[in-house]
Amino acid sequence: MHRFKKTLITLALITTAIWANNTTLFTTPTGGTKLIAHRGVHHVYAGNNRTAYTCRAPNVEPITHDFIENTIPSMQAAFEYGADVVELDVHLTTDKTFAVFHDWTLDCQTNGVGITHKHTIADLQKLDIGYNISHNGTDFPLRGTGQTMPTLRDVFSANLNGKFLINFKSDRRSEGTALATLLKPHPTDRKSLASTAARHQPNAPLNAPQTCAATTATASNHV
Repeated sequence: MHRFKKTLITLALITTAIWANNTTLFTTPTGGTKLIAHRGVHHVYAGNNRTAYTCRAPNVEPITHDFIENTIPSMQAAFEYGADVVELDVHLTTDKTFAVFHDWTLDCQTNGVGITHKHTIADLQKLDIGYNISHNGTDFPLRGTGQTMPTLRDVFSANLNGKFLINFKSDRRSEGTALATLLKPHPTDRKSLASTAARHQPNAPLNAPQTCAATTATASNHV
């Protein structure tokens, strides 16, 4: 019996030590809550079911502003609304430049076709990134407004007042190396980087309706 009690006491002490080592009860949180704007100020997808192949652009909530996701004006507006961090999406192009754009393919949102990263940045910046954004599939108020796809260097050079969470739209290790090379000569830009993430590109035929990231939907039209 004495040995049994000793074992129970030992287990209780171990359990207490593990709890004490992991609990936040005796600590004071630091840093506070951070507001992250998903792709800056953008238009919210109006559908209910969403997969990696969902085409969002022609089915958004009624359009109440001229901002387009992942553009410098939309990021600036998000910071002005109070965001601490803007999440943005990048693709490493054939000429080794980071294009800031959400979708894995161009067909849904723009007047281009094909896989985003298999183009040069010059070709991507010729596209109309508001071409297919619509709340009803027939009216396209952002078409022809002159908004183009920025590069990640463009974003950093804009000196926006906030930090960035960079989402790589692939799991290619070369993109991490390319980002390090981009940031190395610019210490200030490194300080504006909050974090990075990567997402595996789904295997889909080029004639799929659209290959878009299955990311968490945002809760408002603004941030």
